[in-house]
Amino acid sequence: MMLILYRHVPASTVTLRRCLASQAYTQSSENSAATLDTPSNLSPDQRSALESALRVDQAGEIAANWIYHGQHFILGRQPITGPLIQEMWDQEKKHLLVMDKLQLQHKIRPTVLTEVAKIAGFGLGAVTALMGKEAAMACTEAVETVIGEHYNDQLKELNTMPSDHPSIPLLKDIVKEFRDDELEHLDTAVLNDSQRAPAHALLSSVIGLGCQTAIELCKRI
Repeated sequence: MMLILYRHVPASTVTLRRCLASQAYTQSSENSAATLDTPSNLSPDQRSALESALRVDQAGEIAANWIYHGQHFILGRQPITGPLIQEMWDQEKKHLLVMDKLQLQHKIRPTVLTEVAKIAGFGLGAVTALMGKEAAMACTEAVETVIGEHYNDQLKELNTMPSDHPSIPLLKDIVKEFRDDELEHLDTAVLNDSQRAPAHALLSSVIGLGCQTAIELCKRI
């Protein structure tokens, strides 16, 4: 697996320099088809792909929130690492808020593994944090590597769907935005010594495989 690093830019700077697609769900009071309706002209395969994508994305954001919750529970009082984890966690909270709204808008059944995602996420975050700051950052690096690739694959699939309904272009922009956020988290982890974690390669492989397995399960159930 090739690791692609991106220059870290603080979330506050990114927010200032671009209009975020997610603001349609977090700040706008406008009622429109883009944020209220779901396309009715998708083929059965396209509808299935949309449902799988949003089900996985929602579950992923639930797990990410609980990973950062677990890390912050252990490392939150550290003067540098605590605020860093909190910043990334705050972004994940926003991601989950948007995914929850998308799930309702497009009438998607959530995964039955929601509670598992919470418990597993918190456990993974807490255990790696107990191993030290570097291991916690290695966890973030591994998770965000898989999620970044997942979002890229998802964008390719969304590009095959008709864009005449305004919700599809908006969804593409949101996926791009969240992918970029996750890659910033990856880069932040690398800059904060993730690759100095004990048994970094093994830890990354195990976490990455776990994430890929979770993605496949959530697509189906």
